[in-house]
Amino acid sequence: MKDEIFYDTNVLYYAYDLSEPEKRKTCKSLVSKVFMGETKGVISNQILVELYNALTRKLGVKSDTAIVVVDSFITSTNWIKISYNHITVKAALDTSKAFRAPFLDSLIAETMKENGIIHITTENEKDFARIPDIKIKNPFHYPD
Repeated sequence: MKDEIFYDTNVLYYAYDLSEPEKRKTCKSLVSKVFMGETKGVISNQILVELYNALTRKLGVKSDTAIVVVDSFITSTNWIKISYNHITVKAALDTSKAFRAPFLDSLIAETMKENGIIHITTENEKDFARIPDIKIKNPFHYPD
């Protein structure tokens, strides 16, 4: 999966955030391209959990609606879903400590690495830049 692109939670979140119209436009376009099969996108189970929490806690989306949104990612064959295990968690702990990166970002990076993915689309350049072997594309600096 070397050429696949991993999508961070913030990209999915902004696709549904009406309070950030410019970010929403950019992210909705990226997310829609994956749903339509124009591109392949990769997410992890961690991203699905984070998306549900962000929709319900930050945007105030009702639980039933957030479930439908998250389920659309789960059931889509155009979104590749990857997961982590206890070995990934150990690697993320080590990465977090060694590079002073937030643990959850380290967990994303290690999950990506275990699955042969090096590219991430995220707004969070600062934290992911600390982690070696991850290539970052910020959709707000370099939109498609």
